Amino acid sequence: MSVVRDLILQADDQLRYPTGGELRSMVEFLSTGASRMSVVKALTENEKKIVDEAAKQLFSRKPEYVAPGGNAYGQKQRAQCLRDFGWYLRLVTYGVLAGSTEMIQKIGLEGAREMYNSLGVPMPGMVESMRCLKEASLVLLNNDDAALAAPYFDFLIQGMQTPC
Repeated sequence: MSVVRDLILQADDQLRYPTGGELRSMVEFLSTGASRMSVVKALTENEKKIVDEAAKQLFSRKPEYVAPGGNAYGQKQRAQCLRDFGWYLRLVTYGVLAGSTEMIQKIGLEGAREMYNSLGVPMPGMVESMRCLKEASLVLLNNDDAALAAPYFDFLIQGMQTPC
């Protein structure tokens, strides 16, 4: 769930105290707390702006998605698409807060392929939508905060690209 929790559980599983290296990892993680909160605050406060920009980017790159017969054609389908953008953005904030991709994996990727495939949503489209979400998000962050957040978006994108 988080770097600190994971390191403690690993040491406990091995019936030992955390090593010096593990303690340094914890200190490093804890020292980035303010930056993590800054990223989460910026993404949370700008969710609508990010989702709208990501949708604009996606639908300009893939206009067939909003054309008749497309997966985001019509008010209901488009609203569901935008809802998913917000949902994935929230998962990224969980990852940033925890310093871990575990929640992204458990909540956002496990079963996502099967769900989207069963709904007829093309996975390449989901991958592209996550790239747009990343771009729309990172542009709002300073360089250090963008570097902190980017790996969580990349994990999500990579996970959607990986075959079942």
